[in-house]
Parts: sequence; structure tokens; C-alpha cells
Amino acid sequence: MSGLFDFVKDVGEKLGEGENVAEQIRNKFVAEGNFNIPDLQINFLEGAVTLAGNAPTAEDKEKAVLFAGNFSIVEKVHADQLVAPDLSQEVQYHVIQAGDTLSKIANQYYGNANEYPKIVEANSGVIKDADKIYPGQKIRIPKLV
Repeated sequence: MSGLFDFVKDVGEKLGEGENVAEQIRNKFVAEGNFNIPDLQINFLEGAVTLAGNAPTAEDKEKAVLFAGNFSIVEKVHADQLVAPDLSQEVQYHVIQAGDTLSKIANQYYGNANEYPKIVEANSGVIKDADKIYPGQKIRIPKLV
């Protein structure tokens, strides 16, 4: 997993205006995220989030990057300073397009629409409701085992 990720600006959850963006994202991580990164540090500057800390797994790192990137104000996430073990499972990424559903995406990648719960599980904390995904959102597509 490289250290720089691009995201679509003006897509995703909106944050409050006038408040510290990094603090708002941190509060969302704590309140909504399913992450196990106790020493996570978050900084925000000019559309870019920088994450630092020690993720226990590569999956935790990926979820943290996607979670941070799926806010409307974020264009890039730098994750070079977010340390994690090497990824042991092959993962692809998918940017949601207009008209996409998780079943349609599962069918595209797995040939079976009924495999969509695997995508939901792989994106816990990023996808909060399987019926509420939006164009421009970036998600993980794990390899079926």
C-alpha cells in the first residue's frame, strides 16, 4: 500500500464549518470508526489529511485511509507515517459510480451479486449502511478466498 491516495473533493460526508478539520475527523474516527489504532495522529492542511501511528494490520491502515478520504473536504490522504504490517491479502479499490449498488459491484468483481456482504465487512467503518453508498466514495474490494 503506497503512502498517497487521491480522493474526489466535494464528495462524501460534510464536516462542520469553522471547526478544526483534523479534530472533527478524529472525533468521527472515535464515534463511527471500527479502527484499532490507539496512537492515531491526524493532521489536515489544504485538502490533505496526514495519518500517523501504528496500525496492527494492513486492513486497519486501509480502512483508516478510506475513512479519512471519504469526507467532502479531503482531496488526498498521506499515509506514509501510518505503519502497518505488509498486506497479506490482495485488495483492489473501487470508486463508486452513479448507479452502483454493492450487489452490482460484487457481481462485477466476484461474478456473484450475493457476495456483497464481503465488501460491507471489508469496509466496516467506511460503509455505515449498505444502502447508502455515493458516487466518488472509494472502497476496498478484498479477494475472495
